[in-house]
Amino acid sequence: MPISQPENAHPVFVPARRRRTARLRARDRGWCVRANRWGARGMVRRYFAAISRLGDGVFWYALMGALVLFDGLSGLRASLHLALIGVVALSLYKVLKRWTRRPRPFAADGRIQAWVAPLDEFSFPSGHTLHAVAFTTVALAYYPWLAVLLVPFTASVAVSRVVLGLHYPSDVLAATAIGSLLAGISLWIGSLL
Repeated sequence: MPISQPENAHPVFVPARRRRTARLRARDRGWCVRANRWGARGMVRRYFAAISRLGDGVFWYALMGALVLFDGLSGLRASLHLALIGVVALSLYKVLKRWTRRPRPFAADGRIQAWVAPLDEFSFPSGHTLHAVAFTTVALAYYPWLAVLLVPFTASVAVSRVVLGLHYPSDVLAATAIGSLLAGISLWIGSLL
């Protein structure tokens, strides 16, 4: 019968995988602390708070309305695709949050300040980033010229979540991957119809 190592065992005896995981978590926390310090600057905090608020949905609803208004039936088709991807992304995001139950950075580390109130308790994945990436990917499939507006906005939304102390960089990176995959699948399914 193998003898298990106590939690406070000398680092030499800690399995390599656990050491790597601990190093990655420490880096994630460190990047979060550094980014969060930028939020102490008033103009930076106000910019990212405004971007984050727009990323709550206001920006995307306005975009969908504008597409219908300015491009008629083609805009309606794109907007319906965006609405559908939004519903799927929201459902997936809620399931992942309940499953992982990762505490938000400001709740887990006293060095991190929440510069705005969070919408819910858990941090993984970043719902704002997941939606922004999925919406941007789908919108650009219909209107590539929107890249000049959507790419900087989406990048700002992603960065805002870390600067505001609401997400770790890994939450944002995972959400970027999930949003890209979700949008890619929806575009592939759409191409089959």
